Amino acid sequence: MVMFSTGQLLTDLSELIREAQQRGIKTLIDLYHAVGAVPVDVTDLSIDFAIGGSYKYLRGGPGACWLYLNPRNLDGSMQTLDTGWFAQSDPFAFTRPDGLELAENGDRFLESTPAILPVYQARAGLVFTLEMGVDRLRNYSRRQQMLIEKLLCQNNIPFLGKAEQRGAFIVIPHRRAQTIVDRLKQTGVTCDAREGLIRFGPDFLNTEAELITVVNRLVDVWKTV
Repeated sequence: MVMFSTGQLLTDLSELIREAQQRGIKTLIDLYHAVGAVPVDVTDLSIDFAIGGSYKYLRGGPGACWLYLNPRNLDGSMQTLDTGWFAQSDPFAFTRPDGLELAENGDRFLESTPAILPVYQARAGLVFTLEMGVDRLRNYSRRQQMLIEKLLCQNNIPFLGKAEQRGAFIVIPHRRAQTIVDRLKQTGVTCDAREGLIRFGPDFLNTEAELITVVNRLVDVWKTV
């Protein structure tokens, strides 16, 4: 839904899904950079499958990932090719049947023993996100990105797209992107680079003054690279 390298938001995702389903194609949507950053309604989108995790904008740390299955795919017509003992119909019976006896619900897609601590840790991020509201977080993120856009324009530094066309980060192209990121780190600015693109991800805890400082330091580095 949001491209991890460019930040592009697939605003026509519902149309893509509808076209695919009309041709009998099931859809699996990667929501890692979307959930918690932009409003997502898997029911409204009629997604077949979706994957995501809590270590991005759900603020839950690593290790708590999930797979969403549309209830229509739990009619027994689909079979997972890889599974663990938690996917069995009665995992704690510790039996070894000749054939797989998978659970009737979404548990049939489970793997082996899950780590409990990451899931417990992730709960705090989910509670926070629900309390704040994704719409509110999204609107604030867009305002932050628009400020960065304005500052970049004033300094003739290019960037991709507009705030409403992106997820929660803004991307700046440069053939020596990693060099710029490394030099920014020396000034106290943390960002990263992907395929010749510098990624800035303003957090809602960042103040306007901090965003201005970041762009000013980028301008200084930009002139030397």
